[in-house]
Amino acid sequence: MQSAAILWHVSLLVAPDRRALALGLVGLVRVVPVIAFSMMSGVVADVLDRRRLMLVTQSAMALLAAMLAWLTFRGLQTVWPIYALAAVSSAAGVFDLPARQSLIPNLVPREHLANAISLNTIVFQAASVTGPSLAGLAIAGLGVGWVYAITAASFLAVILALILMRGVPSVPGKEGQRSEVSLRAAAEGLRFVFSSPMIRSTMLLDFLATFFSSATALLPIFAQDILRVGAKGYGWLYAAPSAGALVASLGMVRFVDRLDRRGPVLLWSIVVYGLATAVFGLSRSFSLTFLCLALTGGSDTVSTVLRNLIRQLETPDHLRGGMTGVNMVFFMGGPQLGELEAGTVANWFGAPFSVVSGGLGCLVATAWIAGKTPALRHYRRTPHEVPITRSGESRRVASNE
Repeated sequence: MQSAAILWHVSLLVAPDRRALALGLVGLVRVVPVIAFSMMSGVVADVLDRRRLMLVTQSAMALLAAMLAWLTFRGLQTVWPIYALAAVSSAAGVFDLPARQSLIPNLVPREHLANAISLNTIVFQAASVTGPSLAGLAIAGLGVGWVYAITAASFLAVILALILMRGVPSVPGKEGQRSEVSLRAAAEGLRFVFSSPMIRSTMLLDFLATFFSSATALLPIFAQDILRVGAKGYGWLYAAPSAGALVASLGMVRFVDRLDRRGPVLLWSIVVYGLATAVFGLSRSFSLTFLCLALTGGSDTVSTVLRNLIRQLETPDHLRGGMTGVNMVFFMGGPQLGELEAGTVANWFGAPFSVVSGGLGCLVATAWIAGKTPALRHYRRTPHEVPITRSGESRRVASNE
């Protein structure tokens, strides 16, 4: 809800001739903390209690949402406080995400990790479908300030869930070794990522695809000036990718364990993502635009589940936070820098050209990475799962052939 509200709010506070660039700057202020803190945040998630770390970050984001609501209710007339609070909230998210993703393998047996990731994606996408839709309705009926207020209150549910968790390992790390927050620890995670061809290539693919095809920042322009559907229509368009993602997530829960040719499926899902983005840029119909955005969400979810599964299975527990910290530069930096790129191109050549050229750029990037990484093209689950004994329990793991 908050992400949708921030873009809409910024679009209302700037002149129409500066709207595209102002929306692109939202991505820039969000990506700066990612670049600055992602490496160290991963190390922090590998050293500190991940559950307690999340309690701190979620509380901070709740406070920042409340500040946005307070400023808006007082009649905010300039965009710089929104940029500032969005940047600080992004910084809190940088420390939250490695802890959250690294916590999942500690909560389920390894043989159920693929389904756990898919189920977690379903929960996230269900919220992502309802959130922007509710944001659009709330903006139209109550005003943007109430969206921020509702967002602040919603963090209480997350905080309560974290408090109720029991039996979670308190401090990860190699047995017999004392971990610490240091540049050496951050460098260890970086070395691990770039020494693994599969992890490295999936991260690069994620960055380039989302850099070229991130058009979410331009949705207020399409809703207001091209499709003319207002705040309610904007809420539905913003939710469309998550609607497609939710459907894809349900399918992935059923089939991910049996999916053999994971590399080709991953690459073709990104091809669909780029094509749907290009058609979205050409569309002048609300229904076709909604369908294309839903396709981007569905195809992106398929690739996301596969990428996340590969990385979680091939990364030791004591390096998961560090790996996620490095990955944040790619999967968060790509969309945020992509929003800046989309806004800049749209400011010069118009929003439709920006979206269409971005979709085509995604296709070119995917073809280049596929050509440069044969292992990714041929990556598949082995026909026999390998038993792993850990803490007296028999675990199974899928690996590449």
